[in-house]
Amino acid sequence: MGTSKGREPKKKPENREMKGAGTKMLELKNIRKSFDGNTVLDDISLEVQDGEIISILGPSGGGKTTLLNVILGIVDVDSGKLFYNGKDLTRVPMEQRGFNIVFQDYALFPNLNAYQNIVYGLKNRPGISTEQEVQDLIELLGLQEHLNKRIEQLSGGQKQRVALARTMVMKPKILLLDEPLSALDGVIKESIKDRIKTIAREYHLTTIIVTHDPEEALTLSDRVLIINQGKISQYGRPEEIIGQPKNSFIQEFILNQLEIKRNNIFSLFQCTAAV
Repeated sequence: MGTSKGREPKKKPENREMKGAGTKMLELKNIRKSFDGNTVLDDISLEVQDGEIISILGPSGGGKTTLLNVILGIVDVDSGKLFYNGKDLTRVPMEQRGFNIVFQDYALFPNLNAYQNIVYGLKNRPGISTEQEVQDLIELLGLQEHLNKRIEQLSGGQKQRVALARTMVMKPKILLLDEPLSALDGVIKESIKDRIKTIAREYHLTTIIVTHDPEEALTLSDRVLIINQGKISQYGRPEEIIGQPKNSFIQEFILNQLEIKRNNIFSLFQCTAAV
């Protein structure tokens, strides 16, 4: 299942809704959601531009996963509106939205090998990606030598790439990622971050990521939505959040974590230099 040599140059996917930089692609207006009387999302309003990478960052229980599920369509809102490219999708079911998600646990089929997992969705929609496009994606994600492996034979990083490929062959309008790096460490984590950035840029794909890690969010995203207790604490570019934190929660939850990590790294290098 490897790629053939001497292929023609890659072509951009034809059914992407290419609207150009700065075009509003996703809009949420005054979204509210409660469970058993507890407010989880409280008047959430935001815009996401075409091709942007957005991270939803916050502590456990802050509402970030619920917000992702609202966008995906598996959780209904109590009030508010959700628009994609100007179309009201608030009451449109998940399967008709055209958004796809890579779950935290990858949700791969253990009885299938890596290649069979990647192309599984094409059984029901065989014309959505050509074999050439599938192979280009496999090459982009560096999966050529792993295609015949069973899922239990793959490392965490390889499973993540297979899950990304399986989602991408379905040509999602928006790519959603739930804690995509939480089970990965070190070099593997940085490699997957680079792959996510490459996919978003190569396919001009609006990408929304849920994470609890400030470093991950601020180094991966064009903009970061910080949510706490169901409310937006700040929404802006990484440099804005670092340079102009809007409240004490941003200072304590985001910047203090980064400062502690930076100091630990500096101390480590200082100890090494002194040896």
